[in-house]
Amino acid sequence: MLLAIDMGNTHIVTGCIDGDRTLFAERLSTEHTRTELEYAMGFGTVLELHGISPSDIDGAIISSVVPPLTNIIACAVEKIIGQRPMIVGPGVKTGLNILMDNPRAVGADLVVSSVAGIAEYGAPLIIIDMGTAATIAVIDRDKNYIGGIIAPGVEASLASLVARTAQLPNISLDVPDSVIGKNTVDSMKSGIVLGCASMIDGMLDRIEDELGYSAVAVATGGMAGTVIPACRHRVIIDDELLLKGLNIIYGKNRGKSHKNA
Repeated sequence: MLLAIDMGNTHIVTGCIDGDRTLFAERLSTEHTRTELEYAMGFGTVLELHGISPSDIDGAIISSVVPPLTNIIACAVEKIIGQRPMIVGPGVKTGLNILMDNPRAVGADLVVSSVAGIAEYGAPLIIIDMGTAATIAVIDRDKNYIGGIIAPGVEASLASLVARTAQLPNISLDVPDSVIGKNTVDSMKSGIVLGCASMIDGMLDRIEDELGYSAVAVATGGMAGTVIPACRHRVIIDDELLLKGLNIIYGKNRGKSHKNA
C-alpha cells in the first residue's frame, strides 16, 4: 500500500493507494508553524480514521510546491511508516517530456497531474488545477507538456478583495443564482466564482485556437467542484488526479533509493 501526499500552499492532500485503487483522499491545512511531530500526528490520525495501520504501508511519495515544508513533511512521514518517502523532483523519473524554457522550474504538482492525465485521458489534454492558484497545463497531441497558465485562484481572489476593501465581507463561495447580483454577497459570488469560470472558458477557447485542435479538459483541486459546473465547456472533474499521478511515478521509480531526496 502506498501513502501519497500532495503538498500545496493551502492544503495537503493525502491518500492511500492499493494497486490502482485509491482507498481515501483527505485534506489537511498547510501550516508553516507546525512541527514534524504535529504533522505526523495529523497523518497518523487520518490513517487511523480509515482503519489503516502504518505497518500496512509499503512506501510513500510526496509532491510539494512549498519547499520550506518539504523536509518537515518527509520527516513526519518517516516517523509514521519508518522509511523515507520518495520526493518528486530532480532525479525522479516521470516519463513526461517537458518542452519549457526551464523544465526544472515546472511545479511538482503540474508534473504529477500531467502524468496522471495522460495515463487516464490520453492527449491532447488541458489540465486545470483549482488550488490557491488556478493553473492550467497544456499537453499537445504528442504527449508533450508544452506550457500553461497561472492565475489567481478563487480563494486568493476573495482574500485579496476583502483585505483591500473596507466594506466587502468575507463570504462562502458557491455559484449564485444569477450573474447579476441583487446584493453585495451575490455580487461578490458572481464576480469571483462565475468570473473564474468565465476565465477558464475563455482560456480553453484561446488554448485550442493556439493548438489548432480541440483537447480534453480535466479539472482537479479543492475548488473544482464549485467552479467547474459553472463553466460552459465540458470539463471532467477528477478529484484523485494528483494521487493517481503520484502512484504512477512511484511505480516508475520503485526500488530506487531516495534517502538523500
